[in-house]
Amino acid sequence: MLIRIPRRSEPRSSEITPESVWRERRRFVEAMGLSGIALAAPGLAAAAHRQDALRVLKGVHPSQWKVDEPVNSFKDITHYNNFYELGTDKRDPARFARHLKTRPWSVVVDGLCEKPTRFDIEDILSSFPLEERIYRLRCVEAWSMVIPWVGFPLSALLDRVRPLSSARYVAFESIYDPKMLPGQKRRVLDWPYREGLRMDEARHPLTLLAVGLYGKELPGQNGAPIRLVVPWKYGFKSIKSIVRIRLVDKQPPTTWNLIAPEEYGFYANVNPEVDHPRWSQKKERRIGEFLRRKTLMFNGYEEEVASLYAGMDLNRYY
Repeated sequence: MLIRIPRRSEPRSSEITPESVWRERRRFVEAMGLSGIALAAPGLAAAAHRQDALRVLKGVHPSQWKVDEPVNSFKDITHYNNFYELGTDKRDPARFARHLKTRPWSVVVDGLCEKPTRFDIEDILSSFPLEERIYRLRCVEAWSMVIPWVGFPLSALLDRVRPLSSARYVAFESIYDPKMLPGQKRRVLDWPYREGLRMDEARHPLTLLAVGLYGKELPGQNGAPIRLVVPWKYGFKSIKSIVRIRLVDKQPPTTWNLIAPEEYGFYANVNPEVDHPRWSQKKERRIGEFLRRKTLMFNGYEEEVASLYAGMDLNRYY
């Protein structure tokens, strides 16, 4: 039996998120009213979100966007997640995903645009061409995955509502429903979860609205039924379970930037030269691998996106 001894340079589990957050996990479990038996059998809680229980998405075609790296397994991708509405431990979202009800569901797109619209999720699935994109995902806690997302460019949705010239940013908001998501009954974060992008970032062809993975609809723990994926930024920018997209003229407030601005910048570009205050970002651990690897600038997408930040001080605008 191989026993791995963590190196001193690796962050402790308590350092992955602010102490006030990781201590909430025990209280979260108690609030859910779950017994120790339920925690010992997480498969029961996640039964509705198994790979074989998910709907196959129709008309998915391959994309030019892919990486020449092994893809993580479905189990990896769906059992090691950040989704605090479903719990603060990495394994909680898979355990409690059954609480997230994704039908009916709609996304309101409004603000500085000519045609504000409410999009029903079924209309989204049928009216936007879906493609499979294999992207790296790099989280600020220094772990990473390679994921076969299914989705469509955010720019295609924005084109439908016709942004005004005054719209300089895109603000996103996740679902807020404490009755459905007991994690929101506690002020672990300032609910609802909010994120934002500059307009040129939002319209970049790499920026994806994901509705599935591995050719099937998204499981709850991965942000069903629709989430953002911005592959050159740390994972917290890729907001899950979106219910509203608003076009605005000023930089919108974002959840982690509000709660800890010295740790989580608005831009959140993957940058090995800018450390998190409590650990280095120079290396990362790919889930499923033993050794750590070098972190790539812009998560390996430097050729595609570096021009967006020409002339910017990336140590200041982190």
